[in-house]
Amino acid sequence: MSFLTLDLNLLRVFDSVMTEQNLTRAANRLAMTQPAVSNALKRLRDALGDELLTRTAHGVKPTPRAEELWPSVRRALSELEEAVAPTEFDISKVQATFRMAMADATAVLWLPALVRSIEREAPGVNVRMVPLTTREPRPILLRGDIDLAIGFFPGVVAQLSGGPYTPIRHERLYSGQYVCVMRKNHPLANLELTIDAYCAANHLLVSFSGRAHGLTDDALAQINRERRILLTVNQFFTAGRVVASSDLITVLPRHLIASTGMTGSLISKELPFKLPEVHIDMLWHERDARSPAHRWLRTHLTTMVSEDSFGRGQLRHHEIAHP
Repeated sequence: MSFLTLDLNLLRVFDSVMTEQNLTRAANRLAMTQPAVSNALKRLRDALGDELLTRTAHGVKPTPRAEELWPSVRRALSELEEAVAPTEFDISKVQATFRMAMADATAVLWLPALVRSIEREAPGVNVRMVPLTTREPRPILLRGDIDLAIGFFPGVVAQLSGGPYTPIRHERLYSGQYVCVMRKNHPLANLELTIDAYCAANHLLVSFSGRAHGLTDDALAQINRERRILLTVNQFFTAGRVVASSDLITVLPRHLIASTGMTGSLISKELPFKLPEVHIDMLWHERDARSPAHRWLRTHLTTMVSEDSFGRGQLRHHEIAHP
């Protein structure tokens, strides 16, 4: 079949299935029945001479030919959508609800500024916060359970940056440093924090899953050292409270210490070993990429970071004591 006789509607179906990676969700998005979507895919397979998509337990998996074809299809459809879409967009008249997932500490630092902006510019926009309980938010983005995930997702971002074309998009918001945090009167507070002293102390680990192993333990293993994790918690706020009233020490991103509400009781020290930077990334799904309201939210968050109006900027108002 030549391009002149190809039904271009089949490409819309292909794009939706690739975006959703699920026939049922694609059918709902297209306002079609699932058999109709399956039939359209069959016609496109016959036209292109490739299976394109194979069924899996959780949806569909694209063939190499489909992965190669999709970027071109997506770009072409995006250009057409922009050409026929309304040119004017007024966020003050939008009625929308966004579901966002982020850690408690990030939410504490960022949401006040975001709410002020919504009240000022977008009175019809609502935000529903969802607990971030994983470093792998792609499944909940694919299912449409959330519209945006913000956090530290090193494995995900590495795969997105170097892997095949996927419906998950990402943008780096900023990077920070890890530090060791303890109470002001901790026995180690006025001493040099050596690797021996660090490993001899009892530790608290912030772990969304409850697993008593993290990046710090990987770094220690590389130098043949280990530590005792006496306690794991799943919130940075809880971590600050516990460390401020015990002899446990913990490792936190420097920019999140203020979110514990215990800055007057804590000190931070440089770690006696190297940890990679902590990168805060924003992830969303291709289905939302062209939504003007969703684009406003993403652009607004990026602008707030670049202007330092939350997160790192708030640390200047909550100075962390250093010995």
